[in-house]
Formats: sequence, structure tokens, C-alpha cells
Amino acid sequence: MGENGPMGDLSIKGSGTEIISLYDLPWEKMLEDWPEDPGLTSMRGISRHVVRLVRTGERDEDVYAVKETVEEFSTKEYAVLRELATRGAPCVEPLAVVTGRLDLRGNELPTALVTRYLPYSLPYRVILSSSITPHEITTMANALALLLVKLHLLGFWWGDCSLSNALFRRDGNEYSAYLVDAETGEFQNVLSEGQREHDLEIALFNVAAELEDLAVAGVLHPGMDPIRASQGVISRYRRLWASLKEPQILDPKDRHSVEKAMRSLQDLGFAVEEVEVTMDGELGKLKFSPRLVAAGYHQQRLKAILGLDAEELQAKRLLASFDRFRGREAATGATDEQLARRWLTEVFDHVMSQVPVELRGRVEPAQMFHEILEHRYFLGEQAGTDPGLSFATQEYVSKILPFRTDSGTNTRVAPVVVSQ
Repeated sequence: MGENGPMGDLSIKGSGTEIISLYDLPWEKMLEDWPEDPGLTSMRGISRHVVRLVRTGERDEDVYAVKETVEEFSTKEYAVLRELATRGAPCVEPLAVVTGRLDLRGNELPTALVTRYLPYSLPYRVILSSSITPHEITTMANALALLLVKLHLLGFWWGDCSLSNALFRRDGNEYSAYLVDAETGEFQNVLSEGQREHDLEIALFNVAAELEDLAVAGVLHPGMDPIRASQGVISRYRRLWASLKEPQILDPKDRHSVEKAMRSLQDLGFAVEEVEVTMDGELGKLKFSPRLVAAGYHQQRLKAILGLDAEELQAKRLLASFDRFRGREAATGATDEQLARRWLTEVFDHVMSQVPVELRGRVEPAQMFHEILEHRYFLGEQAGTDPGLSFATQEYVSKILPFRTDSGTNTRVAPVVVSQ
């Protein structure tokens, strides 16, 4: 609270020691009057509420999103976001609910919900307003569909699925989507088909309307049809849901049919925790039914083996690099744990150490590693021979990285720290 503002009954309820730093924010002012870091302004999406991104320190972890709303809604959303995070859903991290705000005249101000800013993420308008390819537009739609599938598997009805209510992070050659607004959502033990279809109807309308707005503004990719693109989100959802929830008919003579079915789900990024395999007497075929699935198969493996956090496709790429390294070094007799430590030191950390200090933070490390491997492949295609990882890294750092920024949080000028 500012030195000159009335303390009143100001209350900041939340989790984590960082909520102490929130007390220095100017809660006696309406949120629309708060100063904002110029480097963060464009990172804000569109919201029905007033939202500001604020910085209380120099680290990325010190950037927060503050939203003004009514106490009932903020308290509910805070609880929902915490439960989503507990269940492993891709969503922003809730930090606090701020109540009892008074302006300098003693008038009540709206309650505020504080969440942690998601590093390296962007709202859809920033991404779609730049020069991007139709492939990237498709991958954004796929990411939103996958997010909705993950939420539905957890028994969560979103109630307002849209591009605006999600943030997008690069994940290899695609995107990952994170829920950023849970105000309308609620948990059920199991979502009914009617509830899922209702969510899909909302998503269809919202995405089409959002893309139509961009088309009217003249920033949507030429030739892209908003309705067809929105329908693509729903089609992608239905394909994913069928793969995860509907039985597959397998050939019982194929000894590896069940293993192949399991791997197909893992390739989609889902760990299969329980399945049921039965014999279909009429067809004489095996019926493979996934019972319990959880998102993040490759992410979980990467964390367990190498201790790294990454998006799903990034994790898949890093694991492939480690598997090749392990194959080459198998003759040394080293254990998998020893080889994991060596790969981290000799490969991953070695690559990251070649990034100049002034260019660090532009691209998330796991994403950068993926892009360097892509660049290595591209250079090899051009030269007809493998240039090696070190040369590809140097080329990427000197010719590509200076022009790449996935987030404005690290490339700012004259940072504005919001305080009194």
C-alpha cells in the first residue's frame, strides 16, 4: 500500500512468500490508472475486465497479471485455478485475492485477482497480427482444441472457451495453450456428453467471432475463413477425444497391436494409466479401451530422466536427443543416470552456454534447443553433410536469435516497476 493511502481493511490472501511484495502496489488507485511497463503492454490480451501486467522486480517471476472484478467471482476463480493447477492442467498460477481496497477518499474499489505472468506466452491477437504462416494458425487452433480436451478429461467445464481466454507458448514447431480465465468454469465428477457439447458450441461461436474481428481489422491471414477455422478447432477436438475415449478394434494375431495402440496415445502426448482389452466375439477382434489417461507423457519422462521442464513437443525432442546420445555412449558401460548427467553437461548446458548474456531470455531454453536442432538439419540439407551441433549453435546465435523474441518480459527498455 502506498504511504499516503488509507490502509482500511486491505487484505491480500494467497499462497507463496511473494505476496509480501504485492503490498507495495498502489491498491488505492483504480487499476486503469496504474502505470505499466511499455514492454509488457502488448503482452496483454483482451478481457471483459480491466487487466494490468505489473512488475515488482527484475526477474520474470516478478511479473504479475492483476484483474479487477467482484469478490465473489475472484474468490471462486482463485479456488478453481488452484484446483486446476493441483490436477496438472495447463493454466496460469493464481497468487492472491485482494479485498478491502479504498481510494484516497475512502471509497471502496473492486476486488483484484492476481496471477503470475506466464513467461514466453503471448495472446492470440499478438501472434495472429504478425506475419505468420497458415501452418501456425492451424497449430494454434490445434493447441486450443487440445487444451479443451485436457480440461474435459479432468472433469472441468470451461464455459467460455475462446482464443482470448488462453495464452499460447511455442512448443517445437507448434503451440501449447494455457487457460488464463476460469471465471465461468466449474468441476464435475464426470462431464456428460451434453456438457461437453455445450462447451464446444461456446468455443465454436467465440473463436469464429474473434477471428472475424481480426478479419474486419485487416490483420487476419488472407484467405482464412473465420467460420471454417473455428470449425477446425471442433474437428480437432473430436478426433482427439475419439482417440482417447473410444474403443479401438485390433487384430489379435498382431502380437504388438496393444503396444502400438499405447504408443499412438503416447505420441499424442498422453500417458495411459489404465486400459481394458477384451475379445469381441462377433468380430473376432481385440477391443482396446483406454480407461485412465493423463496429459504430459513426454513432459513427465523428461522431468523424471533429466530433471528438465518443457512443453510436450519440446520434451519429445529433447528425449530423442538424449536417446541418440545414450545409444552412442552405451559401450562405455555408464548407467542411465550417469549418461543423463553427461548429456545435460556436454550437450544441453554446453549449447545454452554459447548464448551471449545480452541475448538470453529471448527464447525459452528448451524451445531454443529444438530450434537449434532444426537449424542443424537445415544446414545439413544445404551442405549435404552434418555441420555438427556446435557449428549449428553458433550460426543460430549469430544469425537467427538476434531477431527472435517469444516474450517481451526480457527484452524491455527502461523497466517500469509499479510501486508508490
